[in-house]
Amino acid sequence: MQRQKYSTYIMEIDHNQLLRFTTAGSVDDGKSTLIGRLLYDSKSIFEDQLASISATSAKKGHDGVDLALFTDGLKDEREQGITIDVAYRYFTTPKRKFIIADTPGHIQYTRNMVTGASTANAAIVLVDARHGVIEQTKRHAFIASLLQIPHLIVAVNKMDLVDFSEAVFNDIIAQFEEFSSKLLIQDIRYIPISALLGDNVVNSSKQTPWYHGGTLLHILETLHISSDINKVDARFPVQTVLRPQSEAHRDYRGYAGRIASGVLKVGDEVTALPSGFTSKIKSIDMYDQSLSEAFAPMSVSITLEDDIDISRGDMIVRTNNQPQASQDIEVMLCWLHNNPARPRAKYIVKHTSNDQKAMIKEVLHKIDINTLSRSEDDSALQMNDICKAKIRVTKPLLFDAYGQNRITGSLILVDEGTNETVAAGMIV
Repeated sequence: MQRQKYSTYIMEIDHNQLLRFTTAGSVDDGKSTLIGRLLYDSKSIFEDQLASISATSAKKGHDGVDLALFTDGLKDEREQGITIDVAYRYFTTPKRKFIIADTPGHIQYTRNMVTGASTANAAIVLVDARHGVIEQTKRHAFIASLLQIPHLIVAVNKMDLVDFSEAVFNDIIAQFEEFSSKLLIQDIRYIPISALLGDNVVNSSKQTPWYHGGTLLHILETLHISSDINKVDARFPVQTVLRPQSEAHRDYRGYAGRIASGVLKVGDEVTALPSGFTSKIKSIDMYDQSLSEAFAPMSVSITLEDDIDISRGDMIVRTNNQPQASQDIEVMLCWLHNNPARPRAKYIVKHTSNDQKAMIKEVLHKIDINTLSRSEDDSALQMNDICKAKIRVTKPLLFDAYGQNRITGSLILVDEGTNETVAAGMIV
């Protein structure tokens, strides 16, 4: 097999890099219209889609195309003119690929925003220029901070309704910065836009000569996201063991999975957890080629120089850099299910490729996402509640703190009776 150099592979994946971003904001702030404008002006709409939306817009009596309909796919959404589910859209520019999660603005759909934001590199929080920073703005910024989304873009929308006033824009920046000083967000950017008219979305606006930044699409295309992935702590959760049993690979025993973080090289001394046995990496294979090294988030197969009993749910790490292991774990939980949490009920915890039984031991405090205050008296978990809790698993879990590693620091709880996901958790 041909051995490919790491630097060459870096250049290949950096080209047309994938950026996941989510939109958030209060109801009628223009989230769906903004995404529709992005898709429309970047020419990412198919002709049949455009014809269908144009016909629907005409039936509703609109003069032009209702851009929000490009994302409001559910019948209830189109009838009410609001977003109630997470709508995913995909588009590509010459510089980057994008996956958009259009999340609802209602309080009762907090869980949907958590779902849409859980894998995002960036979040666009829309602010109505007429209303400024409101409670819903703070709520969504807090959730973005809780999920530790690296980049936050505050898009001040409907600038056309305030005559593109620089003073209004600067006042909203001051309001948001006062609040965001309490949040853990690394990169915050501000941009004045009109999603309806297209100002500063894909094309620069002549209405804002006082704004010297790039358009929203330019910001999205140039965000530096390579450093968002943890490249220090090598973590390789094993998904399956490959035994081809073919003439060409009769003795091949590869451990396949997706690298969660870090870099692994041929010859590295590694430890298989939880057994603790050590070995060295013999080869790293991907498709029909061998690599001298691999890094997150590549999916590869790794072979070791020694025969070690490794199966799905185990983790291969560097010997001198290992994750934490514990049965008792503190997590920030967002309750996703319609039914409340049952006291000391058993659930299935899914963490990387590892599944095992778990129990919520204690709710330490709940967070009021309207005021950001903590409540230690109320331990009942209802849908959309966010809390800090202790869970206990049957076998030690191999994890890092969520702030250090979003992959090995996150988990979900599944009802073992119905197989429904009931909660998403971030390990403290």
